[in-house]
Amino acid sequence: MLSKRAMRLASVPIVLSSGLLLSGCADITAGFNQTVKDAGPGLLPSGSIGATNHTQTITDLWVGSWAVLWGVGVIAWGLMIWAIIAYRRRKGENSIPAQLRYNNPIEALFTIVPLIMVIGFFAFTAKSMASVEAPVEGSRNVQVIAKQWSWDFNYTDSKVHEVGIQSQYAGEPGYNSLNDVPTLWLEKDVPVHIKENSRDVVHSFWIVDFLYKKDVFPGQTNNIYFTPTKLGVFKGKCAELCGEYHSMMLFNVRVVDKATYDAHMADLASNPATSGLLSNNLQRNQNLPGDNPNSEG
Repeated sequence: MLSKRAMRLASVPIVLSSGLLLSGCADITAGFNQTVKDAGPGLLPSGSIGATNHTQTITDLWVGSWAVLWGVGVIAWGLMIWAIIAYRRRKGENSIPAQLRYNNPIEALFTIVPLIMVIGFFAFTAKSMASVEAPVEGSRNVQVIAKQWSWDFNYTDSKVHEVGIQSQYAGEPGYNSLNDVPTLWLEKDVPVHIKENSRDVVHSFWIVDFLYKKDVFPGQTNNIYFTPTKLGVFKGKCAELCGEYHSMMLFNVRVVDKATYDAHMADLASNPATSGLLSNNLQRNQNLPGDNPNSEG
């Protein structure tokens, strides 16, 4: 038998571990509660409601998929619990129950139902993706240029640009989350066509509340089509690990009315530093196919 002193000493790490575990659980619970409080349908960001012409389509697909999956889960869990209770060993039963090699109805059910679900998910996903990815005639053209570790924006139709610099750590003197990151300006209710290009490695352009992101590849142009439908400032970030300062590759999207947008474009055009469009001269990958045929091989 352990002495009382040894038992007390042995209980110290248990108590400390329990305290840490409970405090961790409290932090996790608090964080989850805050997330739920700030969340919209399907625990998606509440700011996504009405943000673009595509957010409702994406939300419906997300929520509908989870509703079906939870329904299947409830049925499966219910059948499992019923089988555990109905076919449990009774008191005094010591023999092995009857063994069945197969059950045709059950096996057919377990084959057909998942097949129908997979086909259904594929059909609804393909339909939603086709809607989100569909080009829109007459869209305003913007080129987003990704680089380690910031973003440049070419407002192609207005022939002006803005150059972004890497964001700073929050808490540093003078830090302002709205002003110290690159900002993409868009006009409310005007369709936009974003062309994505990368100067170095693979990045991913993600506007969180727009419920959409797309990778940006060197030597390739990817396209995004949407119409911003709500005024405000929306946070964005790179969603593809792209190097040491990936976490600081942040940006904002500012959706404004026509007068504010036109005034901002006029300000950029009047400044020699921002008038005109950025070229690909700063492209770090100069030996990509088509860039320099003499360097290929």
